[in-house]
Amino acid sequence: MKLKYIKHRDAYRFLLVFENGETQEADLKELIGDYVSVEALNTAHIDADWGCLEFNDGRVDIEPKTLYQFVTGKRYEAAA
Repeated sequence: MKLKYIKHRDAYRFLLVFENGETQEADLKELIGDYVSVEALNTAHIDADWGCLEFNDGRVDIEPKTLYQFVTGKRYEAAA
């Protein structure tokens, strides 16, 4: 599972597209608010190798499966 695309909407709200094609818009404040300031949200990018969401030059990152579970409320299960 990798994150394929992000778009910062406003405050802690992001549009996220996962490699399985699922698209979610979510407020990530509960997940990253203690680690990423509002001013640093513009540093968001996807790590090309791991497909994780990173902030602050990689000092804060969210593994894609964790992000998927946070925004969907369900666990990612890879197809067998």
